[in-house]
Amino acid sequence: MSRVVVITGASAGVGRATARRFGAKHAIEGFTETLRTELLHDGSHVDVTLVQLPAHNTPQFSWGRTKMPEHPQPVPPIFQPEVAADAIFHAAHRPRKEFWVGWPTAKAILAERVAPKIGDRYLAKTGFQSQQTEPALAQDRPGNLFEPPPGDPGAHGDFDEQAKSRSWLWWANANRERVGLATGAAGALVAAAVLSARNGRGH
Repeated sequence: MSRVVVITGASAGVGRATARRFGAKHAIEGFTETLRTELLHDGSHVDVTLVQLPAHNTPQFSWGRTKMPEHPQPVPPIFQPEVAADAIFHAAHRPRKEFWVGWPTAKAILAERVAPKIGDRYLAKTGFQSQQTEPALAQDRPGNLFEPPPGDPGAHGDFDEQAKSRSWLWWANANRERVGLATGAAGALVAAAVLSARNGRGH
């Protein structure tokens, strides 16, 4: 069985947001659903997995062309790119329709599904400023709109101090079988303890 892994941001689940790129993320999600359906219809042996990512500390915020007054940043909470790499590698080896990486991803997608109007108001209030941080941008800041910037920028951006190196929710999502077994075992122990205490009081 072959597998196609499609990568997008959780903002696609939010829907209405402040940056134009979110329209492209919606298109990716729609394309993925259509591709999966057509492959199933054709009896193909190709799986399609969608990986929904939170904001990551990548160099794009230091070289992307922008007209915002302040330095662009990933919308907090921010994660290190290794979290995304681990999730994508995991998805490439696990047959599942979709992976949500990190609590911000789950929160964004669920909020859009359950209370989209509240999500609209929240984004209208916080979405613009949460994508910026001090200091103000220099007028001569280089950008990569027409050509790549010189040198190797590496994998990390300017936000190492704020970025999280792990996501416990992602770990639980990736290991849900083990988490389910542990939860079931813990529930059984609690039930046994309660029954034992009741029997003890009865005697």
